[in-house]
Amino acid sequence: MDLSAFEARWTGHVPKPMGNGGSFAVLVPLVRQKTGLSLLFEVRASSLHQQPGEVCFPGGRMEAGETPVQCALRETEEELGLSPEQVRVIGPMDFLVHQSGFLLYPVLAEVNEEALSHLTLSQAEVAETFLVPVDWFLSHPPERYVCRMIPQLPDGFPYERIGFPQGYPWRQGKADVPIYSWPEHPVWGITGRIVAQLLDQ
Repeated sequence: MDLSAFEARWTGHVPKPMGNGGSFAVLVPLVRQKTGLSLLFEVRASSLHQQPGEVCFPGGRMEAGETPVQCALRETEEELGLSPEQVRVIGPMDFLVHQSGFLLYPVLAEVNEEALSHLTLSQAEVAETFLVPVDWFLSHPPERYVCRMIPQLPDGFPYERIGFPQGYPWRQGKADVPIYSWPEHPVWGITGRIVAQLLDQ
């Protein structure tokens, strides 16, 4: 293998996390109402295999060549029937590197209140939608919990071979788990983290 092979592989490369388990994007929809701003949430359909019945923002896996904004708009149209023309993108928020290896890109946007009366929910993915006033979040800070991630290696890992016969002090990971206790549907987990970042809580 010569230098040209490395140059062909890495020149102009766009860095990404090693072991990337896929990239996802969600739309974080703000709705301007007479009483103030609200956030629009989904409740996932109970028939879904992953996270059935959980609260989330519209979104999903990014397709090849898609930007986070394109993905968030496409998924929002598929799940809620909102066309890109009914959504005003404000800008990207900080992305999340999940402990399981995937990347999540939240995209902040404004959705016209009138458009909410014409939503067409994907029955396969969405059970219902609901609004929570931003002022409610500001007056009800989240409870915060820390989920500790403890490394578990398989039996027979060759510690002697790497020079640590007594074992290795692996660094533990952790995940922030905020919970907003909205009476009808608690907003928590990754969705809660996005809300907390949006509101600097």
